[in-house]
Amino acid sequence: MPSMNCSSEENPGVRIKEIGSFFAGGRRVTLTDQPVQQVQVARNAPARTVDMNGDYITGQCYVQYLRQVAPTFDAPLMFWHGGGMTGAMWETTPDGRPGWHSYFLNAGFDTFVCDAVERGRASWSPYPQIYKEAPVFRTLNDVWNMFRFGPADTYTPEVAEQHPFDAVRFPMSDLESFGAQFVPRWVTHADITLDAYYQALQQVGPVWLIAHSQGGNLALEAAATHPELFRGVVIIEPASVPSATGRAAQVPHLFIWGDNVERFAIWKAYRSATNGYVDQLQSEGCAAKTLDLPALGITGNTHAMMMDDNSDQIASMVLEWICENG
Repeated sequence: MPSMNCSSEENPGVRIKEIGSFFAGGRRVTLTDQPVQQVQVARNAPARTVDMNGDYITGQCYVQYLRQVAPTFDAPLMFWHGGGMTGAMWETTPDGRPGWHSYFLNAGFDTFVCDAVERGRASWSPYPQIYKEAPVFRTLNDVWNMFRFGPADTYTPEVAEQHPFDAVRFPMSDLESFGAQFVPRWVTHADITLDAYYQALQQVGPVWLIAHSQGGNLALEAAATHPELFRGVVIIEPASVPSATGRAAQVPHLFIWGDNVERFAIWKAYRSATNGYVDQLQSEGCAAKTLDLPALGITGNTHAMMMDDNSDQIASMVLEWICENG
């Protein structure tokens, strides 16, 4: 096993061997009885026939990877994003700092960044022909509440009039930049998303996995049913937990929570359910640990802690935990 680089300093020796991507999962669906249309599909071009009858591939995820010439870890690191988001959330912070993808690449990992089914470069499928329900969309108002930037229902579009929580770590002047990355979300696609993720994991696993929010719930489900695909899972504020632990105790778990959870009923419920799940894991002998950042004296972190102004500090804690459990 290669030696582990557990330093928080950037590694100037990173050399990339391969940058690539692949799609995992998916199935063929045939549509019939669709109207044939005449559509101008290109600017300044004549209309042409668009026939939506035929075969489609649906239910796939997208995975971009960077492989190093000499990774210092013997297993790669994979990222799963949260609800209404894409793998872009790991790449660069809204105020332009390097994201966790860069941090862990520099730490010595081969990296795999995923876009879940129907998100980002994984693409959509026709609605309502294949996706039966309508998607939901995220407003800046909802972002303000769900990411705990400030007191509930106090969002205002004027930056000068916003009143976030004291010492909030998120770069509030770049809130609109953050809002630009949200995408439609089909809330009934957990099962097909997990199927696609399993196929991606089977190609590259076992992996160290960092997952956020909705992605955290999917990660817990995956660890409970397919522990052989993981070296360990890092769960950033999961939106829910599985009904049973299954075989999850075979996999080290790290849970991380930011500040102001107690100010929002929904987050208090999420945290309570997660605490119970952690207790169950620990009773089964799992190496499960919770990092409560405020309890450690690290205050002001939001639900987007990988984008907060101390994101590298939290990443270093994750790296330390990986090294302890690797």
